[in-house]
Amino acid sequence: MPILAEDRQAAVKEIVCDILELEEDEVTDTSLFIDDHGADSLRAIEILASLEKEFGITIDQSELAQMVNLEAVYKVVAEAPAR
Repeated sequence: MPILAEDRQAAVKEIVCDILELEEDEVTDTSLFIDDHGADSLRAIEILASLEKEFGITIDQSELAQMVNLEAVYKVVAEAPAR
């Protein structure tokens, strides 16, 4: 299983927090975007699009269901193919 480098993890967290309008200390690797932070499906799509743009990767829409917290997003980004 690919591991996401720390600098990329920081960039992912920054993107997620910006879109969810949260401070970085409010979001942990395991806190749930929907249950803990009130995110909706539109925010999830924004996160996906921003990650694709930032890292030059392609994330399949089917991955959205797995992207429930930072740990899962790190995994999806690490495994996503480059464009």
